[in-house]
Amino acid sequence: MDSVKWLLATRNPGKIRELRIILADARIDIVGLGDLGIDEESPESGKTFLENAMQKARFYYERAGIPTLSDDSGLEVDALNGAPGIHSARFGGFKTHEEKCAYLLGLLAEVPKELRTARFVCAAVFHDGHEYISAEGSLEGFIGDRPVGDLGFGYDPVFHPEQDGPSTAEYGTEAKNAISHRGRAFRALVKGLEEAGRLP
Repeated sequence: MDSVKWLLATRNPGKIRELRIILADARIDIVGLGDLGIDEESPESGKTFLENAMQKARFYYERAGIPTLSDDSGLEVDALNGAPGIHSARFGGFKTHEEKCAYLLGLLAEVPKELRTARFVCAAVFHDGHEYISAEGSLEGFIGDRPVGDLGFGYDPVFHPEQDGPSTAEYGTEAKNAISHRGRAFRALVKGLEEAGRLP
């Protein structure tokens, strides 16, 4: 059976690359916003990752007219009362990943190693103009004391699934997809889509 084209509502090449691998067996041709020339920004006024993901899915479906996958994800740090949370992409008002990681490490400078617990959280949503199907995934871990590795993006260089283990920026793509919050969320979403009979 031929693949069908679905939009992944992101311009982040790292996310597109990850999702194409995760969904490779689902006969779905993933395209990004840039592939369709969509340059509008969806509002993100939700109070949870799921609300933001649903908002993005609806916004971009209305512009692309094809089934749309979206996600909202971020980092929750226990010592910061769950921050940056849904504000992960704009944490501290900084734009680059390096600046946000440095800002986070500065905030945690006096926090002892055993209290630097955190988790990556992802809400994934499918919307086709009629219904929403969603799933969530998370990855527990710790924030290190410095950035390590160059294979990931975002907060990957400072996040360690195991306290004294490698950062997620040191994991290869296949290994990272197997444990990542995004991988878990989208694999759960694919299962939900299969059960709903929505996959080609």
